Amino acid sequence: MDLEKKNVLKAAITALGGYTPETILSNHKLEQMVDTSDEWIQSRTGIKERRILADSDKATSFLAIKAAEDLIKKTSLDPKTIDLIIVATITPDIHVAATAAYVSSSIGAINAFAYDLNAACSGFLYGMSTAAAYISSGRYKKVLLIGADKMSSIVDYTDRTTCIIFGDAGGAVLFEPSSSGYGWEDEYFRSNGTDRMSLRVKAGGSLFPTTQETLDKGWHYIYQNGKTVFKYAVSEMSTVVEVMMKRNGLDENHLDYFVPHQANKRIIDATTKRLALSKEKVLMNIEHYGNTTAATIPLLLNDYETKFNKGDKLVFAAFGGGFTWGAAHLTWAY
Repeated sequence: MDLEKKNVLKAAITALGGYTPETILSNHKLEQMVDTSDEWIQSRTGIKERRILADSDKATSFLAIKAAEDLIKKTSLDPKTIDLIIVATITPDIHVAATAAYVSSSIGAINAFAYDLNAACSGFLYGMSTAAAYISSGRYKKVLLIGADKMSSIVDYTDRTTCIIFGDAGGAVLFEPSSSGYGWEDEYFRSNGTDRMSLRVKAGGSLFPTTQETLDKGWHYIYQNGKTVFKYAVSEMSTVVEVMMKRNGLDENHLDYFVPHQANKRIIDATTKRLALSKEKVLMNIEHYGNTTAATIPLLLNDYETKFNKGDKLVFAAFGGGFTWGAAHLTWAY
């Protein structure tokens, strides 16, 4: 390895954690709730089951705290040494008060500052960029990034187009400085707000404050125009991944793993086909969890942690509401 490259300070992932609730909502259970079937759901999404945080008194912060505690337990990390906690989420516990601040206090990270980041399903990937920038600046040594969403809190379980897709979960990664030459390498992020109503929760913001009328119309539930989102996601995710691979001299032979946001297996398969990647290099766990929004990427990393080797080349991709999307390249550091 080039000595100058080795001495460059990079932000590396050094630890992982994850949490999924105990309650399993299977396709067969959904068959009893809406007009759907296991075969229909699997053929269109690749999902067999999803996890639901059934306790009404528990929120996104519970998922985030559990994921953080899993990481802390596995690594014996002292929470007091954490400098910053970022929680990527679209389902904060409450408006105004940052969920991240509550998470930070709850895990004993008394020396950290904390805030939420909202970029929908791209939230965790955008958060990785933010965490990496803080670390590579030399200003902070430990940044805990958490992706967590209680999607069941905004899903209409009478709407078969959305209730089959989403699940609840939390995932966490720790970023620390690395002088080994391994870590965050490159990123390419984009956004376009002209189609923001194709994937949204309409009420609850300043444009449509919650009223009895918005509640009656179901505007507090998530809605998506499936055809628009599918077409846009496949096209744009493929494009940014192509840019990322070309810019970093990566191809099928030099890429170890493709780590895509778990929105829909058909989207992942279509993107993989367009990129001409072998299926063995594409990480997926959507069949067990569904789309957990900001939690999908850290859950993937946590589930596949034992497969990674130091020096492996990973490319990430995500697409989410807004629209927001992007790709990033990271070299595994442990």
